[in-house]
Amino acid sequence: MQEMPQTSSSTRQPDFARPLKAAIAGRVVALFNDRSRGEAPVQRRPDGLFGPGSVAWRVHGDVAAMMVGGISSLLLQMLHPAVLAGVWDHSNFRTDMQGRLRRTARFIALTTYGGREEAEAVIRRVRHIHDRVGGTLPCGTPYAANDPALLAWVHVTEATSFLSAWRRYVEPRMTLADQDRYFAEMAQIARALGAAPVPTDRAGARRLMESYRPQLRVDHRTREVRSLVLKGAGSDLLATQVQALGNQAAIDLLPEWARRLHGLPNPLLGRPFVRAGTLGVAQTLRWAFR
Repeated sequence: MQEMPQTSSSTRQPDFARPLKAAIAGRVVALFNDRSRGEAPVQRRPDGLFGPGSVAWRVHGDVAAMMVGGISSLLLQMLHPAVLAGVWDHSNFRTDMQGRLRRTARFIALTTYGGREEAEAVIRRVRHIHDRVGGTLPCGTPYAANDPALLAWVHVTEATSFLSAWRRYVEPRMTLADQDRYFAEMAQIARALGAAPVPTDRAGARRLMESYRPQLRVDHRTREVRSLVLKGAGSDLLATQVQALGNQAAIDLLPEWARRLHGLPNPLLGRPFVRAGTLGVAQTLRWAFR
């Protein structure tokens, strides 16, 4: 997670609010940074891949929207059997799902807000990891994590989910030009990772996702990984309830066809409560980091 802007002296909160703000911000920072490994929040640098005027800086700067979009993208990604196999065969997701999510979040923070050398270094590291990940699907088909088509599926689901969460919970009137610009910006990371084809606008992303639908499946392995992604890992009742709300918001964000594949309910009557509750959490987090 990147460093959030500091509060100016003209908008300082009363003294009694500062401990609460610090407590909320501290818990979120700890969630995204492994202190046992010496990790600290990524500092915003103008000499990175994007810069302060980019849409990516804007979209990736809202904690709640990124959390909802991140969970939703994982639910989409695991529908591809080869992507699921890479997780199933080559990761310790059963015992360290939180660590896996944290590493993904840090990759996004470094490539968005870090300096160019930081971004390029973490991209090289991920490519090196992908080179060692491969195997055979239950049906006998070989797979490799560095397959450009698999990387393209991961990329398009991630970018689409982040943008959808941003539009729902932060900027519902975002212009079409800015939406297209976001995909164009994110394309450079996808290409650097070896993905192909890579969409550069919203329409291209939609077409690419549709093209993958015949390949998507759900089986017992999908259901097990999904249950771990959605499993509550909060340290107290409040954290557990917030996570449950975020999970439901992520399910609500999914395309209808993806929810049907997963067999996940999204009751029409419950949607306004989920969206209002998630918006309340998002506003609280923005207040804590303001």
